[in-house]
Amino acid sequence: MKVEAACQQQRKGLIKSSTIVLLAFATAYFARIIEALGVPAAINFLHFATVPLACGIALVKARSKSQRQLTIVQEMLLGLLIFFISICASGLLNNAGLINVVLNYLMLAEPYLLLVAIACIPMSLTSTEKLHCWLVRFGFINLLLALLQRFVLNLHLQEGLEDNIKGVFLNQGSGHVVGASVSLTFGTYYLCIAKERPLWLRASVFITTIVHVLVSDAKQVLAVFLVALVLLFCTKLKDITEFVKYSIGAILAVFIAVWLANNGFLAWSVDMTLEGMKLKLVGFSIIPSFYHSPLNPLLGLGPGHTIGRLGGWMLRDYWDLLSPLGATQLSVSEAVWSVVGASWFGDKSSMFSPFFGWAGIWGDLGLLGLGAYFYLAFLVWCRLCSDDLSRFFLLTIFVFGLIFTQIEEPGYMLFMAILVGLQWQTNRLRRLS
Repeated sequence: MKVEAACQQQRKGLIKSSTIVLLAFATAYFARIIEALGVPAAINFLHFATVPLACGIALVKARSKSQRQLTIVQEMLLGLLIFFISICASGLLNNAGLINVVLNYLMLAEPYLLLVAIACIPMSLTSTEKLHCWLVRFGFINLLLALLQRFVLNLHLQEGLEDNIKGVFLNQGSGHVVGASVSLTFGTYYLCIAKERPLWLRASVFITTIVHVLVSDAKQVLAVFLVALVLLFCTKLKDITEFVKYSIGAILAVFIAVWLANNGFLAWSVDMTLEGMKLKLVGFSIIPSFYHSPLNPLLGLGPGHTIGRLGGWMLRDYWDLLSPLGATQLSVSEAVWSVVGASWFGDKSSMFSPFFGWAGIWGDLGLLGLGAYFYLAFLVWCRLCSDDLSRFFLLTIFVFGLIFTQIEEPGYMLFMAILVGLQWQTNRLRRLS
């Protein structure tokens, strides 16, 4: 791709829908930076309006004549509708507030809304190159800010230590992990895609993103990428037995590798690992104790009521803003937090945190909600992951869902969505040429 030339040319032919998609993404990606400049914290909710708006505008303006594009968009919209119905059913069963339903749906569904917006646009080669150019710029901004925070501002010497190295994700509890995840994803993307650049430069950028991961003390990100790579290899196997064997081994390896990395290989034992796993899975014993209906296993305890990002701390942190809107809470997360506080592992590593993506969706929405979400991911895998790079990115999301609540982090998930969508558009144009 002639990306450099595309970046330098200021043509008026850029598809407006593409620009709106990019701006919607930017409202989530730079929200923490804008808040740090003095804008009220409500700015963190702006993307909940801009992303659906961008999707709606793209759908209304769509003029694609490709039957393949139309089919993909229709399937994605149907999947989003099914997921919305499952959340509404869970909310009705558990008397959840309307704001809980809306926020939980948008937190989980907006990456797919962004993918729908990208998929329905009949992009030209020029517009994909310009979108690529802007994403590269955004990736460099996050990387350079992290390096500035570590090597110039020396934020690692302040309270919080290496956790202060957050890139663009400032003032966020897990911002160091999110920033490192985005950075390594960007480094991988740049290494594989920016082929108009010399190999030494692409490799240097990739290595620098690894440095970002290390200085932000987010070693689990490296482990996640390694496991995702193994899982990608497993998808190439034709023997289902071999696939299952490698998959289970890879998932176990990530827990062991990150534990060893975070604890410097000191005082490690099988008993401690078992204790950590016991804490990790505590939500699966606490959540059923709050069931009040035979339908709870299928529909969960309600959106934002258990151990996802919304119920875990977001409702608590923004209660003054959300309570007047009718937000509701259960004491599930308090019970889990009590166990975390009493455990030696509580503040040691997110690897053994009981607050993680897949458990949160299951707790909030039950088996039907979790199944509806996985159906959306299945559609992306089959319809939009057009090469191994996109599949690899999707697998990293899956593995992150086993560790923490990153699949509900808008800046990270929208970054992943726009990369997958852009790759699909680029490969579509190559097939047509």
